[in-house]
Amino acid sequence: MSPEPRGSDELQSLHDYMAAANAAYYASRDPLGAAGDFITAPEISQMFGELIGLWIADLALRADAPDFAYVELGPGRGTLAADALRAMAQARIAPPIHFVETSPVLREKQREAVPQAHWHDTIDNLPDDRPLIIVANEFFDALPIRQYERTGRGWRERMVGRACFALGDAECANEIPAQLADAPFGSIVERCPVGDAIMAELAERLARQGGAFLVVDYGYEGPATGDTLQAMTAHGYADPLQAPGTRDLTAHVDFAMLAATGRARGLRPSPCVTQGAFLTALGIDARVASLARSNPARMEDLRTDRDRLVMPEQMGRLFKVLALRHAVWPEPAGFA
Repeated sequence: MSPEPRGSDELQSLHDYMAAANAAYYASRDPLGAAGDFITAPEISQMFGELIGLWIADLALRADAPDFAYVELGPGRGTLAADALRAMAQARIAPPIHFVETSPVLREKQREAVPQAHWHDTIDNLPDDRPLIIVANEFFDALPIRQYERTGRGWRERMVGRACFALGDAECANEIPAQLADAPFGSIVERCPVGDAIMAELAERLARQGGAFLVVDYGYEGPATGDTLQAMTAHGYADPLQAPGTRDLTAHVDFAMLAATGRARGLRPSPCVTQGAFLTALGIDARVASLARSNPARMEDLRTDRDRLVMPEQMGRLFKVLALRHAVWPEPAGFA
């Protein structure tokens, strides 16, 4: 399906437009790094993946689950997994690795970083014979959303025409959380049905098999109103309705919705915390000191990287962290 409507009078849902645009975008390029459109936490510093690896090792040991499988959704270049595996090896933990990735370009990068991984196009064929510890870093934000606007005629879905938004004719009040039903006219509510479905299926898996799910992304704890759709290109913001398929389209993640979906299927969510608080609780400052002792010349770079990850005005506050676990698994580190 083309990401752009074929005729001037043709409309499609924002959900379908975003799905097609991002499918074309990720299939054709490596978007990461200085030469790409954006950079993620694992590409900023090895400390991010190492701390997550230690988080996984600690949780698996306390859960007495040495036979778990590591699963990553949308693993980028494989950098996070490579760093996490190196840290896990310090605890003599070497789980099988399963990547859920559809981009052939990124799969090649991942194969270079983690050659022993197993690849999946969807979550349907993940192992069903052991606990899973699942990591999703900047995965849910790229999933297609639906937007609904309150008008004088009720709630209507926002549609995409040729480089413009329009409103559908159908009443959509049943899609709006009860707390937001009477929001002011012009308010926009976002929903991510694909994200909810993925969380629901994986939560059911974890409830049966054991394990945990770690989500790191930018977002909020809803329900809330607001238009968070954005496009990134060359590390700057762009018009999301221009040049579809050549820009990364994302939206903020509703962590409260993900937690509620997991809780309804038997998982125990930990309180959502900021990325800065999470990495600080896991010991990023001690890791900076350790790396600097080994290579004092890197001290300033290490401090700069640390600040990018944890300072509120950078990634520290906007990015949130949510963990959900099987009912009998212990509370994971970093959420006290």
